[in-house]
Amino acid sequence: MDFRARVTALCRPLPGAEVSDPWGGGHDAWKVGGKIFALIGSWSPGVSVKCPDVETAAMLIEVGAAARAKYLHRSWVHLPDTTGVDELRHRILASYGLIVANLPKALRRDLMERA
Repeated sequence: MDFRARVTALCRPLPGAEVSDPWGGGHDAWKVGGKIFALIGSWSPGVSVKCPDVETAAMLIEVGAAARAKYLHRSWVHLPDTTGVDELRHRILASYGLIVANLPKALRRDLMERA
């Protein structure tokens, strides 16, 4: 299974998760409530995800587990396509959870009912 398929397999079952290509050219922007939680670019291998804070992102970059996610806030990191499935799952679920936590209460309740 290629990397994009692994990311899709992890993102698709999440309540309310939708994928689109908002900029054209082959991006996969995984969203919940209209907010991106995972982003695969059209040419660079890997996936960008949100971290709880800038310090966590900096730590992941410092230890070599991730790189700076271009064009995104400093709390986002880019995980390489060599990231293990357990770490990939953990980072995608954490990013999803961070986005869901900041959605309006009614939308969060709706997502919980779908789970």
